[in-house]
Amino acid sequence: MNWDEISARHPEANFLQSPKYGKMNELLGDKVITESLSGGGGALMVVRAAKRGRYLEIPCGPLIDWKNKDAAKDVFAKITEIAKAEKCVFVRVRPQLMNTPENLRLLAELGLRKAPMHLAAEHTVMIDLTKSKEELMANMRRQTRYEVRRASKLGIKVEKFNSEEIFREFRKVQANTAKRQGFVPPSLKTLLAERQAFGDDIAIYVAKTSEDKPVAYGMIIKGGKEGDYYEAASTELNRKLPGAYALLWQVVQDLKDEGYERFNLWGIAPAGQPHHRYAGVTTFKTGFGGKTVEYVPAHDLVINKLGYIKNLIVETARKKKRHL
Repeated sequence: MNWDEISARHPEANFLQSPKYGKMNELLGDKVITESLSGGGGALMVVRAAKRGRYLEIPCGPLIDWKNKDAAKDVFAKITEIAKAEKCVFVRVRPQLMNTPENLRLLAELGLRKAPMHLAAEHTVMIDLTKSKEELMANMRRQTRYEVRRASKLGIKVEKFNSEEIFREFRKVQANTAKRQGFVPPSLKTLLAERQAFGDDIAIYVAKTSEDKPVAYGMIIKGGKEGDYYEAASTELNRKLPGAYALLWQVVQDLKDEGYERFNLWGIAPAGQPHHRYAGVTTFKTGFGGKTVEYVPAHDLVINKLGYIKNLIVETARKKKRHL
């Protein structure tokens, strides 16, 4: 699978279908399969050996021409063969398709059913970086624009790093953030594998006070035409200082200067779900004036019906417990 050629044909592609994401998973001990598909498409697949059932995961993929239904059927026939050869109970995909009745119908026609858990950010905010910096600032919510300017007046500075030391520091701060906000953070092993695999395409931004006290952290991963606000953390200072606002605005400017076309803020709560785990950050992210995007939810292709029922029970209970 030639990532450069496939991502050129499929501008919706992001880092989750890149070879570097494959390398990261291999560093963590998972088997990765890459497959060139008909029509110039491709798929990066990760074999997940979960206790509830072995499965094949295709995040933000496969990258194919979804308008060609016959080709899509051939693609999923090939994916089914691979899943059976790997003794998987099911295949989980979350394509880069908008959540429309037509696309949901297409997935159903291909034999897929809605998954009990999400895979990658289905609801997000996408900032169009082809606009001028003046337009990007003008498109912000008034309060967001005020906080960005207040950060500048307060002398808050934003720097980016890529050292192992900063990844370890980020892990400690994020662990404390997770306790306050009630989410499960990635392990240090995962963070260090991401750093090793993505190299120059990953960075941790840190917003600091004029006295060099950390306020907010953000992990940015780049791939294709997109930059992603993949992980975040903050100190207690972020409750009263606009560190996160300064951080995101700096990332927007950097990505634009580097030639990226869009910035994915990676996860907001669906409309009408005030208890969703992303509810607390939704107002913050939508304030930056991007477009709210809703992709189709994750879908499963069932390979082993009996094994899948066991997985369905476990994941349905987990989803309810985590307010997903």
